[in-house]
Amino acid sequence: MNLRFSQDLENLLNRLIEKPLTLGDILAETSERGFGLVIVLMALPFLLPMPPGFAGPLGFGCLVLSAQMALGRRSPWLPKRIARFQFPNWLALKLLTLLRQVTGLLEKIARPRLRRLAESHQIWRLNGVCIAWLAFLLMLPIPFTNPIPTTGILLLAVATLEADGLLMCIAYGMTIAITLAVAGIGYMLWQSPTFFQNLFR
Repeated sequence: MNLRFSQDLENLLNRLIEKPLTLGDILAETSERGFGLVIVLMALPFLLPMPPGFAGPLGFGCLVLSAQMALGRRSPWLPKRIARFQFPNWLALKLLTLLRQVTGLLEKIARPRLRRLAESHQIWRLNGVCIAWLAFLLMLPIPFTNPIPTTGILLLAVATLEADGLLMCIAYGMTIAITLAVAGIGYMLWQSPTFFQNLFR
């Protein structure tokens, strides 16, 4: 099964390799579907080691778009500073490889299900609330936690793009679990700042 989102995103990444596009360009081309596509595009790098200067714009971009979903907007908008962000060729190449790995897993679990639930306006807004919350957790300066909220963001964005109501319900449960996990890690670091240093010695 070929997921529509993966085909769209692979086409975008191939174009980014040939000629860098800004996030604003991508949003202008993808319209309402741009919410999910650009959120996935901005979240994927957090599964890789992030170079300095990338995490802030990408995390804030996720937060801005998902907040608009939470407010019920259907036409995405980004602040000029974030909209001008370009993915360099080397990052687009890495994301294309990562996308193919991630898609292999998602193709096994994502498909249109419970469409009346998935396409509900209230669920659209709820997905925005959850992604915004996970993007906030992603931006917290807590080491070793980036992949945790990123997984939840990707699942919710893909479930929205593929109209998979069942996957959305699973992602809601994961959002609660992720919140508890990040809170637990943050608490351990607060109680003992050297905990992880000692753990990896």
